[in-house]
Amino acid sequence: MKEFRKGKLAHYNGKNGAPAYIGYKGNIYDVSGSSLWRNGDHEFRHHAGQDLTGGLRQAPHGEDMLERVVLIGILHED
Repeated sequence: MKEFRKGKLAHYNGKNGAPAYIGYKGNIYDVSGSSLWRNGDHEFRHHAGQDLTGGLRQAPHGEDMLERVVLIGILHED
């Protein structure tokens, strides 16, 4: 499993050909293959390259949706 710091995670924002990764509860998920994430954005509310632990509470779905994407790593504080 890969290890990331928040600063490094920001490079994976889904823009200019970069993969789209998100953080959640200390894990990193690859959402690049999801049709719900386009160019690193999800519903104009969430953006790849960020830790979305706090932001998911505002979503109309629960964390169970993360079962549909690939867990690729662990997120550490900077």
